[in-house]
Parts: sequence; structure tokens; C-alpha cells
Amino acid sequence: MTDADQVRNDVVEAALGKLDLDTKARLLAGQDMWSLPAVPEIGLKSLVMSDGPIGVRGVRWTADDPSIALPSPTALAAAWDPALARRAGRLLAQEARRKGVHVLLAPTVNLHRSPLGGRHFECYSEDPYLTGAVGSGYVNGVQDGGVGTTVKHFVGNDAETERFTVDSVIAPRPLRELYLAPFEAIVANAHPWGIMTAYNQVNGVTMTEHTHLVNEVLRAEWGFDGYNVSDWMAARSTTGDILGGLDVAMPGPVTVYGAPLADAVRAGEVPESAVDEAVRNVLRLAARVGILEGAPAVVGEVPAPIDGQALAREIAARGFVLVRNETVSGEERALPLDTSAGRTVALIGAAARDARVLGGGSATVFPERIVSPLDGLTAALAGLSQVSLTYSVGADSSDELTPADKGFELRAICRDASGAVLGTGSLPTGQVQWIGDDLPEGVGYETMASIEVVGTYVPRESGEHAFGTRGLGAFTLAVGGEVRWEGVQAMGNEADPFEAFFGAPSERARVTLAEGEAVEVSLTYQVPDVTALPLKAIMFSFLHLGPRRSADELIAEAVEAARSADTAVVVVATTERVESEGFDRKDLTLPGRQDDLVRAVAAVNPNTVVVVNAGSPVELPWREEVAAVLLTWFPGQEGGAALADVLLGDAEPGGRLPTTWPAEFADAPVTEVVPAEGRLEYREGLFIGYRAYEKQGIVPAFPFGHGLGYTDWAYESLEATPAAATVRVTNTGTRPGRETVQVYLAPVDDTAERPASWLAGFASVSAGPGESVDVEIALPERAFEIWDEDSRAWQRIGGGYEVRASRSHGDTRLTATLNL
Repeated sequence: MTDADQVRNDVVEAALGKLDLDTKARLLAGQDMWSLPAVPEIGLKSLVMSDGPIGVRGVRWTADDPSIALPSPTALAAAWDPALARRAGRLLAQEARRKGVHVLLAPTVNLHRSPLGGRHFECYSEDPYLTGAVGSGYVNGVQDGGVGTTVKHFVGNDAETERFTVDSVIAPRPLRELYLAPFEAIVANAHPWGIMTAYNQVNGVTMTEHTHLVNEVLRAEWGFDGYNVSDWMAARSTTGDILGGLDVAMPGPVTVYGAPLADAVRAGEVPESAVDEAVRNVLRLAARVGILEGAPAVVGEVPAPIDGQALAREIAARGFVLVRNETVSGEERALPLDTSAGRTVALIGAAARDARVLGGGSATVFPERIVSPLDGLTAALAGLSQVSLTYSVGADSSDELTPADKGFELRAICRDASGAVLGTGSLPTGQVQWIGDDLPEGVGYETMASIEVVGTYVPRESGEHAFGTRGLGAFTLAVGGEVRWEGVQAMGNEADPFEAFFGAPSERARVTLAEGEAVEVSLTYQVPDVTALPLKAIMFSFLHLGPRRSADELIAEAVEAARSADTAVVVVATTERVESEGFDRKDLTLPGRQDDLVRAVAAVNPNTVVVVNAGSPVELPWREEVAAVLLTWFPGQEGGAALADVLLGDAEPGGRLPTTWPAEFADAPVTEVVPAEGRLEYREGLFIGYRAYEKQGIVPAFPFGHGLGYTDWAYESLEATPAAATVRVTNTGTRPGRETVQVYLAPVDDTAERPASWLAGFASVSAGPGESVDVEIALPERAFEIWDEDSRAWQRIGGGYEVRASRSHGDTRLTATLNL
């Protein structure tokens, strides 16, 4: 313990001693959606939290204070670089400080148990070691900047279906070796200041009440000394939560803590010492972030300022995974693109114009700008007058209405029952999502009778435009000054509970509009009485869909553009309706006619490059028919600029797969994400991801760790000890490059029922043409251990091991034998 630690502890104890029971209980309950109450009598300011993990939204659902939008966590993990994750964390701490945020609700370190998991994009990897390494880098970076982290969702929240109540049934060994492992690694290597407990149960006990996993494992065994906050609305039992180790119940103002907790102490149901321990953890966090008077903040001098746009662009390129890059003519591969005089590039795909840069849900932020692939390539090629670029839609990924966005300028006008204006607020899109106190200035739930989403729309295309609504209640829709629909959306009986509660997207009117001619639009919503709700909220959306054209016609236009071009670049994507928080996917297919589009383009242009804009694996049935496939995940606000860098060779695609990419849905080893009678059995045990593919003898489309660069590497030598593996690699190509050296362990004559092999360590190296580099990769003790269920302890397994130096799990270059 440092002197500063001792001072903070002394201040915390002194502050705790000044608080009465009611104040202590109140301090453990959210006062609103995002903060804890201030306690001026002890010099405690209000602690403010904000969603992450790709940006810091702050406490308002608005674009008035834009946020940097980094690539999705899966993209960050694809860089296989904890140091890069640390730089990302420092940038987010800088953003948090700017917005007055003390704690970031990130990172998400649940595993890619199944590719169907709805929040797959928000998690790092299928592998616990890689997840722990990247997560440690991220947490260290955020906390380097004096901002707290909240590692989530502890634990077993690996799918979205029935996530509020599901019982994840996980045997002790896979629970320890897989699902708890990233949390344990981050506690050991990054000392996080916070943990978030999940909605779900694990083995019959709700996580916010899980005494064994929180008090005995997380705190007593691992030494975690931060605060434990519930996922939002997850705290359900006053006594169960406080005795189970939950420090803070969010959000407020109505929670199971506060007055109910003080009452439980007075009734003898809860010892006051349990409340004191929770308050101690909260005050320690406040001291660390510098909002407890007399306690020195952990960080006195913050890191140097970071250029957010530049780092977002760098991370995007470093996370892009080039999974295929074939020779097309002569000896030249498809990428990087040939930019010699007279070359032509046909850019195709709806997602090339309207890129999906983030995954949605609680990860949503509103960046100052978004660079689409079309924007990025247009800007980059403007300096290369000898290369021409064309664009065609090809095939829309969705024919569903979505919140009004491109071409719309909207604001919300709130009125009382007499029609008098109470206040106005800007809207980043047609989606209104006001929760708690996140209301325009001067507006309150008690007096607000209606909300009018009003503004202008400048169409990008002429034709018949569809307008609609999403949400429950009474609406009036007007376009061009004329009421087009008026009615009520009642709660339906949709099978999807999310849609039953929020309403399915509904088309209400079609209006013929002309390209470039502005039109007034308005959607008025009659606000229901929400004053009696424990968490007040208003959610509805003004929806739009541009003119619909025949998919065959669009594909035919793209084919003609591709036929006359030297290279066709096709961007395919998922949509928020098939991949987002709140639900799991049903399959791995790309929506719409995108597969047909790729096949049609590839049939007329052998030099077809496909860019896959998806946060998690999708089927690529045409992958061997095209020259190159580049996975860009959800690439953040600078994704289009980074794509241009990579396509044109100004940057190397630096990513390696953090998750196995199946050839088809039927090959995915774990597809059970729907509980049976409330229970989700993790029957596969230790065998998820590449461990399962290897056990079952299934060859994936692209293995874990796979990724190509723009140079070649020779693996020259491997030396291994129980502590480390030393690998020499040589850049045998013609340009500088970066290689991710992966080390796997494979037991010889295994007696412990382990996977056939597993990742034990990795490192990235850079070298110029002809240069050799020696890299030492530590082999952690845990790589040789299993959780012994009988002794309830870690057990080192001796015997023989094959140490594999690999480019991916499916591409071993060198081996050495090790005996323990």
C-alpha cells in the first residue's frame, strides 16, 4: 500500500464515521439514471457514470455534445494488442473527463460462447486469455486517465434471450477456466475500480445476490477492492443484494436500497456492518476519482491529449482482418488495389454509403462525424486523378423502416395540455429515448402532454418515401404540411417481448418526394402518464424508408458497373434488426439479397473485393468466388477513412480473428442460446470456439487467429521453457509489416480431459523487408493448470506439452516439446 493509498483509506474511514444510517443507505442507491447523490457534509460530490465501451455518451441522449466513436470491442480485440487497447482507454478517459463522467460502464468481457449472441460485437473474443489481455489493457488505459471502469457483466451473461431472468447453468470447471477467467485476469493485471453484476442467475442464484461468486471468489479470493454496481434494474432484493455483496443499485430514484435498506437494518434483517462495507467501497471509488474532499485522486497528472479521430482511424485499420487475398493477374494480389493510371473502381452496396459503424443498444454514441466507405474512398482517390470511382447501391440490406437519419434535421418540441411550449431539444435521429431526468430544459413528466418531432427532410432520391412510427400510444404524422396518418399503437402480442413492449416498426404513409427538395415533417406523440413508474421514460421513433426499387434491377445496375471496372469493391452488412443488444440472432445469414449481389458481381469481375461490415460472424457462401474478403466489424466513426487506407495500401490490415468464423451455421458448435424453462445449460463444458471445432474435427471458413497482411513471414526458430517461448520471425516480403505470433499449448497423452490445444500467449512484432525479430512470449502458470472440482482449487498438470508457434490456430509453423 502506498502512502497515497493510506491517506485515501484514512479519509474514507473518517467520512464513513460521520454518516448516519439513512445517509449511508441513500448513498448506495442511484439518485437518477446515471449518478449517486452528493453528501456535502463529508465533502462528497455526486459520482457520475456513463455507458461505454466504444465512446462516452454522457448522461444525455443527444448529439449536442458529440462523442468519439471507436471501433467495436470485437474490432479492438482483433488487433491482438493490449497496448493499443490501453491507448483506446486513455482516449475514453479523456472523453469522460470532458463530459464530467467519473466511471465508464465498460469493458464487456463476456465470451463469444455462440456466434448467435446478440452482444457478440460488444465482447472481445471466444478465448478467455485474449479477452483478459485486451480487457486489462483497456482498463489500465481508462484508469491511467483517472476515470473508473466497471468490468461487466459478472458473470454468465453470454446471450440476450431472457437475459433478465435466465439461469445460466455452468459446471465449476468451465465457469472457472472460461467465463470467470477474463474477470480474474483483469482484477490481477489492471486492478479495476468497479465490477457490474449481471441480470442473470448462475447455477440458481441471481448474480446481484451471489455471495459465493462476489464475496468469496471476486473479493476474498481475488482481492478485488472496488465497487460492485448492478446492471440497470437488476437489483431486486434488498436483503439478498446487500448480503450478496452488491454495493450500488442502479438506476434511481426508486431502488431496493435507500429507505428500504435502512428499514431492513432497523428490522434486524441486515447487519449495519454490511451497509458500512458497501459504503466504504463507494467512498474508496470516490476517493480514487478525486471527488471526496481530503483524499488525493489516484491520477494527479492526466496523460497527454490524444487526437481522437486519428486514434479511431488507426484502431479501425489495425482491427480489419484480411481473411482472403488471392492472386488475380500475374503475381499481384487483389489487395492493395492497383492505383496505376486509368484504373477504375466500382464501389457497390448500400452499406458503402450508409455504413454501420457501431452496434447499438447501450453502446450507442453520437459522433461528430461518420466517414462511410464512399466518403473515405472518394476523399482518398481525389488525390489520385488517374483512378476513377463509381458507386451503385446494388442491394439494400434492409427493406424495413428505421429511425429518420440521413437528410433529416429534427428537434423535439414539448408542450403542456394547453399547447404551450415547455421546452425543446435537438434529436440526433428520429429516435426519442428519454430516461429519467434526461429531458429538455424546462420539461417535466408531470406537465408534458405532447412531444412533436419536427423538422425538414431533404431526399437523396426521388420516388415514393415511406414514413412510420415505433412505440406505443397515440400519434399524428404529417409530411409537407398535410396530416398523413393519425392513430393509436396498442401493445401487441408479438413473440418478441422487446417488440411487444416498444411496438414493432409500422409503416403509416407513403409520400412521393423529389430529390433535393426539402419538405417539412412532423410526428406528434401524446405523452401517457408515467409519473407513477419507478423509472420514468419516454421512447418512440419517427421512421423512414427511401424509395424501394426492385432488387433485381439494383443488382443488374451493380453488375454493369462491375463489368466495366478493373476492381469491384462490394460492401455487405448486417442491420440493427438482426444484430444488436436485447436479442440473439436466429442464424448467420446476411439480410436481404446481399449474397446474390456478391455472386452476380463476382461472376463478371474476377477482381472482386468484399468488405464485411458486421460485428460478428456471418455466412460467406461466395468466399471462394471472390478475390479478397476484408472483415471490418463495426469500424467506428473513421471506418471509411481507415478502409481507404487499407484498400490503397497506405496501411496494412492488422487484424487477426478473435473468434472462429464458421463456414455455415450448421458448423457452429454452440447454437443453444434459448433457455428451456428458464435454464440455459452450458452442456458443451470447456468446448466453445476453436476448442470445439478441433474436438469435433470441423474445419471452419477461417480459424481463430487467422489474418493476412501485405507482406510474408518466415518462422525461423522456437525455444520453449515452462516460463516462456522465444520465437524468431523474418519478414520475407517487400514492405514493412506487423505479425501477431501466437503460442498454443497441446498436451501430450492428456489425462485431464482438456481441449486438444489452447492459446497460451501472443505478441505482435514489426519488421522491415528482410529483417528478423526475436520475440519472447510469457507462458503464464495458469496455462498449465485446470480447476479441480474435487479439491476446489487450481491444479498444475505435469507431463509433456507440444508448444506451437503459429500464425493462427489452424496454421502452426514451429513446434517444441516441453516436459513439466
